[in-house]
Amino acid sequence: MLMSETMISTFFNLVPLIVFFPVIGLLINIVFGGWMKEKAIGWLASAASGLAFVVSVLLAVSLSGAHGEAQVVPFAEWIRIGELNIPWNFRVDTLSVTMMLVVSGVGTLIHIYAIGYMHEDVRFKNDPGRFRRFFVFLNLFIAMMMILVSGDSYLMLFVGWEGVGLCSFLLIGFWYEMDTLGRPSWANSDAAKKAFVVNRIGDLGFILAAMTMFWYFGSLQFGEVFARAEEIAAAQPLVMIAITLFMLIGVAGKSAQIPLYVWLPDAMAGPTPVSALIHAATMVTAGVYLVARSAPLYTLVPQAQYIVALVGALTALFAATIAVGQYDIKKVLAYSTISQLGFMVAAVGMGAYVAGMFHLVTHAFFKALLFLSAGSVILGLERGHHHLAHHGRHGSPKSPTSDSDPRSQETSDSGHHEEVRRAEPVEAFDPGDMRNMGGLRKTMPVTFWLYLIGTLALAGIFPLAGFWSKDEILADAQLHYPLVYILLTIAAFFTAFYMGRQIWMVFFGKARHDAAAHAEESKLIVTAPLMVLAGLSIFGGALNLPYLHTFTHWLGYTLGGEGAQAVAEGAAHVTEVTPWYVLGGLNLAVAGLSTLLALAAIYFSWLIYGRKPLAAGQKDPLKKGLGFIFTGMERKWFVDEIYWAAFVDRYVDISRFLADVIDGRFWHDWFHDKLLAGTYNWLSRVALDKVIDTRGIDAFFNGLGELTKQASTNLRRLQNGFVRSYALAVLFGVVAILGYLLIR
Repeated sequence: MLMSETMISTFFNLVPLIVFFPVIGLLINIVFGGWMKEKAIGWLASAASGLAFVVSVLLAVSLSGAHGEAQVVPFAEWIRIGELNIPWNFRVDTLSVTMMLVVSGVGTLIHIYAIGYMHEDVRFKNDPGRFRRFFVFLNLFIAMMMILVSGDSYLMLFVGWEGVGLCSFLLIGFWYEMDTLGRPSWANSDAAKKAFVVNRIGDLGFILAAMTMFWYFGSLQFGEVFARAEEIAAAQPLVMIAITLFMLIGVAGKSAQIPLYVWLPDAMAGPTPVSALIHAATMVTAGVYLVARSAPLYTLVPQAQYIVALVGALTALFAATIAVGQYDIKKVLAYSTISQLGFMVAAVGMGAYVAGMFHLVTHAFFKALLFLSAGSVILGLERGHHHLAHHGRHGSPKSPTSDSDPRSQETSDSGHHEEVRRAEPVEAFDPGDMRNMGGLRKTMPVTFWLYLIGTLALAGIFPLAGFWSKDEILADAQLHYPLVYILLTIAAFFTAFYMGRQIWMVFFGKARHDAAAHAEESKLIVTAPLMVLAGLSIFGGALNLPYLHTFTHWLGYTLGGEGAQAVAEGAAHVTEVTPWYVLGGLNLAVAGLSTLLALAAIYFSWLIYGRKPLAAGQKDPLKKGLGFIFTGMERKWFVDEIYWAAFVDRYVDISRFLADVIDGRFWHDWFHDKLLAGTYNWLSRVALDKVIDTRGIDAFFNGLGELTKQASTNLRRLQNGFVRSYALAVLFGVVAILGYLLIR
């Protein structure tokens, strides 16, 4: 039965609730959470996100009933200054609703997972009181992300853009007074600040794009901007290039692309649910969404499209090589996320917007699965470690640390902040270091199988979701972007290799630490959301199967409209004659080659790490074979060191120069103390005191005093008290008077 137009309209009017439900959830937890139990706090936050998902589903149903016709739902008057009018409107179309479903759907699963994860995490870190704060921040993030994807203008999008940046800062630095090992340190706080500062650089690019757009278009509303895009591109081509490239700076910051990707690996300082939700499935895809939303602009600027595609491809390969040399289980996934974001950015840069968005959706499934499974592994090792501590036992004699892992350098410097109050751990044990793992497929079998599904999906193995979405990107690149295709194909090979390496190191062989030997499987509240994500990772490719192309048709309502040519699967690149190896849009040659390369990479990883598993304390086998090349991968190609030497240290030098020379010596010592205070003191001491006051005022009144004194001295001689003197004076007086009279 078809829905009535009234029902469809009613569903569209529900769109503000995708923001209100998470806001209501966080407000209740703020006000009443102090009297609520942990489970009530967690389930309330999960329900708030879940209700936003229900509304998103209803909006999707409404769009289907309206044949994909976009709807703008007015909400409130926002900014009105003279003729400038920017209302707060919600935009409901297939692109925004796709993002709403991903954010709220995956977000709800992560909320549920976090109930079990944070229950243990806050106790491992001896601070149960922070449980409520975590879910307040998580709900705030969902609300801000919903504002970002539902806005009808670039300015409203920017509000959500900045909001998720704030939430990222709060959640990365959630354990702000300790490092990732729970020791007193400001390492996590520094990681949060690093993310905040790097993202501000990207935000400057977004702001410049918006300002340029407003100057030439006279509006920031999507409809008005896109309507004038062709006109402006024809009259001012350089303006359109500037706008799209300024946007690319914002994309590089938010979606962790070269050269602004460096914040994302450090963001793993946040709790694992944060890594899964913000830094894998949702926030970091905001840049991809921005390019897809701006498709009518980018399709008019081929030069900018190629630059975007090349940046994405280079990032995909560069980050994949770094992942090969990492030991922290979450940092491997962090660099994998940067690499996969490179695939998405390359896709939307090439004009394959549907392929990019398709990979965004499937990646949200299997990368959230991998991060949350990694969290389950970390919890399992922490349980094993605390079990050993409870029984007075310790782990293996030497836990791998600073000799080859730069992570220890990032987390060991507590400096002058050692006064931070923290309970000292029994042992400096890192539950996220893969060199402390091994054999977990026996002690944590559920987590193992779930992790394996996510790994195969990420590696692009048929028929899992990653196979379909990644090969769509490779197929489009192969047509007219050969350099991008080569870079992405090599990156796909490295992806399969480092994920295979991770599987062999974490789950196979013998336990390299007693904590791994005593690891315990996670509870159902942790593994149940993983099972749902595993199902989505297996069957998610059905969203856009060959011949059906359901997702292509769905996004085509928004991305295939007038002024956005070639946005549905790179339609401009489709040849007139379809080769025999292309069936229903599936390029068998590209898919076959990428699958063979993925299987070969997994096989090579088994030869190195699986056939002869690592022993406790053994160095990485690649270190001996590759030498300085592996050292470069391990040390992240020294990018952080280069940034410190080229930018951060120079910034510190400039700051010290401004503080010591400009502010200290010039402003304080010379200008303030010598010029101002010295001049004032000179005027007070010399001009006013010695000249005007001493030689002028004091001399005048002192002279009067001396005159009075001299007069009184002389007069005192007359007033001597002798009668004869007085008689003589009278005589002189009489003689003087008589003389005067006689003279007259």
